[in-house]
Amino acid sequence: MKGRIIFLLEEPSMKELLNRLVPRLLPGLEPEVHFTCVPHQGKTDLERSIPRKLKAWREPGARFVVVEDNDNRDCGTIKARLVTMTRDAGREDTLVRLVCQELEAWYLGDLPALSEVYDSAALRAESTKKRIGDPDAWQKPSLEVERMAPAFQKIQGARLMGETLHPCENSSKSFQVFVSGLSRIATEMGLLQTG
Repeated sequence: MKGRIIFLLEEPSMKELLNRLVPRLLPGLEPEVHFTCVPHQGKTDLERSIPRKLKAWREPGARFVVVEDNDNRDCGTIKARLVTMTRDAGREDTLVRLVCQELEAWYLGDLPALSEVYDSAALRAESTKKRIGDPDAWQKPSLEVERMAPAFQKIQGARLMGETLHPCENSSKSFQVFVSGLSRIATEMGLLQTG
């Protein structure tokens, strides 16, 4: 059953990350050939768009992945609302994933990659790794990334981190859940080369 994975995303920075990360996670998958990222201008824009896009998209074999930041809201409530939206639109096979709390938590989950991109002694310090602990528990991980890597900018940072993140070493549980779900969908669609 071949088709494309269509990512419906909260923000443009996630598109920049995924366009570079997905081909590294799932070798052989190319942007606009095997997957397409559709960024939105925040949660409200994304959530208004979900029913329309899911109902109107007529591409055979397309599967959807909705990605939204949690931003310190109740995960269960948000996910249930998004899943209901996708089911009401007739797309029960849509994968819904929340980023805890925001995209930069995925970067804090891989301090070696962040250090590789932003040459910072603070990022390499063992004390930083201990202090970060669970990257998904930080209320505003973006502020912590900016503090440790003053040159960080959201869009450029997403591009660079998409080229650098080490998926197997990332300590963000929301990142690992995203990767696992994406791998499952790609396998179900027959997009992964085996052997």
